[in-house]
Amino acid sequence: MDAVDERPLIERRSVARAGLLETQARTVIERVPAWAGIPQRWGVSPYRGCVHACRGCGARGAHRRLGLDAGRDFDARIVVKANAAVRLERELVAWGGEELAVGVAGDCYQEAEARYRLMPAIVAAAGRAGVPLTVYTKSPLVVRDAGLLARAGVRVAVSIGFVDERIRREVEPGAVSAQARLELVAALAEAGVAVHVLMGPVLPLLSDGADQLEATVRRIAAAGAGGVWPVVLRLPAATRAGFTAWLAERHPGLVERYEQVYDRAGMPAAGYEARIVAQIGALAAACGMAPVGGVRQGKTEPGQLALI
Repeated sequence: MDAVDERPLIERRSVARAGLLETQARTVIERVPAWAGIPQRWGVSPYRGCVHACRGCGARGAHRRLGLDAGRDFDARIVVKANAAVRLERELVAWGGEELAVGVAGDCYQEAEARYRLMPAIVAAAGRAGVPLTVYTKSPLVVRDAGLLARAGVRVAVSIGFVDERIRREVEPGAVSAQARLELVAALAEAGVAVHVLMGPVLPLLSDGADQLEATVRRIAAAGAGGVWPVVLRLPAATRAGFTAWLAERHPGLVERYEQVYDRAGMPAAGYEARIVAQIGALAAACGMAPVGGVRQGKTEPGQLALI
C-alpha cells in the first residue's frame, strides 16, 4: 500500500524554492474580505503570507486553510503565485473594469518580489485591460517600479498606522520603521505616483490617543501623501488568537477591555470606530489633505480568499 502523503495541502501543490512555496494559481481575482477595511471589493495577491510579521494582519487565516500555521508559518512560509500575471490577463478578459486592490493577502513588494518580479507584469496586464489598481504595501521595494506605476496611473497606499517606533517593533517586527515608510511616501510622490496612506491598523488603547493620532497624521501630511484612509484593527479568528496571546503577555490589563471592544467576528464596536475615523478625518483636513475615505461597510466574510 502506498504511503499517505500527510504534508499540508499547499506543500502538495507547490514546489519549494529558496524557502518559498511556488505554486500555479487556479484563479487570482479574489473577493476582498470586510476585515481588510479598504474600499475595493476585489483584489489580487501574488504572494500569500508576509515577512513583515504584523501581529494584527487579518490575512493569517488563509494560511490555516492551506494546512499551515497562522502564526510563524504566515510570517516565514510565503506562497508565491508564480503565474499570477498570466492568470490575471486571462481573467480580465471578462472583467467589468472594477478597480482591484493588490497585496491584501501579503505585501506585494515584500522580499519575494525582488526574486520573482511579478508586479511589473501584473501592472501591465491591468493596463492593457484598462482596469485601475491600488497597490497596498509598506515595503521600500515599491520604489523600484515608481516610474512604471506613475505612467500606468496606479495608486499606491502605504500602510502607516502609527509613528511610535516602540509599538512598531512589537507589532510589526519584520517591517521597516514608520520613518522609512514616510520617506517612501515622499519618494513616490516625487516620482509622480498617486500615493496616499492607509492609516492602519489603529490599535485600541495602544495607538489611538489624541496626541498619537495627531502626530501620525501631521507626519503623513508632511511626507506629501495625498490623503489618509483610516482603518481600526480588525481581529478575525486566526489573527485574534495570536494577537490576544501577545496582548496577555505584554499588556495583560488590556485583554478584558479588548473583549469589550470587539465582537465575535473580530470587528471593532461601530461607535468606537466611527469616532476614530472622524478624528483622523478632521486632523487630515486641518493638515490640508483631502479625505480618501472611511469605514468600509459590511460584515466579515471569512473564506472569501481563494485557497491558492
